[in-house]
Amino acid sequence: MNGKYLITTDNFFFGKDGKQYRAVWGDVEVLQDDVLGVKTNRNSTNWYLKVGNENNHVIIAGCQIHYANKCNDRPNTGLAQDFSTSTGELKEFLIPTQIYIAEWVLE
Repeated sequence: MNGKYLITTDNFFFGKDGKQYRAVWGDVEVLQDDVLGVKTNRNSTNWYLKVGNENNHVIIAGCQIHYANKCNDRPNTGLAQDFSTSTGELKEFLIPTQIYIAEWVLE
């Protein structure tokens, strides 16, 4: 895997800005299971993805990756359209993005 990807995770995670995200975008590097200093066994993941650059990145366990979309251009980081049918009728609305841009350096 080389280049920029939009990685969708199985669960929400927190970015360093304190917000919850469901996906991360940036340059991807595949890492082996000893990257965190712990040797994993067969009951856990044995590989990781580093998404972002050397100064700002997210490390995701391979077992938490749901989708990986090759995406050279930065995805939408503004409001995104969503919908609900929980009341039996279609309701459309805008929500904040759930994509973490791993290359941003937040202060």
